Amino acid sequence: MTEFDAQSTSAPSIVAPLILASASPRRRELLAQAGFSFDVISADVPEVRKPGEDPIRFVTRLAREKAEAVLATHPVAPDTIILGADTIVLVDDEVLGKPQDEADAARMLRRLSGQTHQVITGVCLAKGRERQRAAEVTFVRFATLSDQEIAEYVATGEPLDKAGAYAIQGRAGRWVPRIHGCYFNVVGLPLALVSSMIEAMR
Repeated sequence: MTEFDAQSTSAPSIVAPLILASASPRRRELLAQAGFSFDVISADVPEVRKPGEDPIRFVTRLAREKAEAVLATHPVAPDTIILGADTIVLVDDEVLGKPQDEADAARMLRRLSGQTHQVITGVCLAKGRERQRAAEVTFVRFATLSDQEIAEYVATGEPLDKAGAYAIQGRAGRWVPRIHGCYFNVVGLPLALVSSMIEAMR
């Protein structure tokens, strides 16, 4: 277990037994930014979409499986809340997860170029036998990208561990003229939604 102490941030700490079932540094940063104190236990769950599975059902299922994987493999106190989350990019009903390699990242960026896509994050809270699941959807408009811009961006390595092969909080932010919905959802965790769910489960 790796402890991530939010006490060092300027935000007031919210004391609650909370475990983030994710290795994502973006999610750790966002939770800390919101003032939560938590531990991190990454969950190894195959991120494979079932045939015909609705995108929202897909991400909420993965979020639940991540939270339950931690519950199944680690002893936790009865009042501990496990937070599982999964984020995908959806364009024309094609789910874009993390690229397999540089060529796949370039392919994804060409798909996003000049289009409006959806970023969907599924969230699950698990405490004992109690479960809460929800999803947040944000619409993101992408500028038209040249092949050179795509190649230069892929060469930075930034897209390789990001759903949809881009980071809105990084270099790709210059290609996003507008979004409709929660910005933090695009980064990886819809803070307002998660905070309200945690409060409801306490």
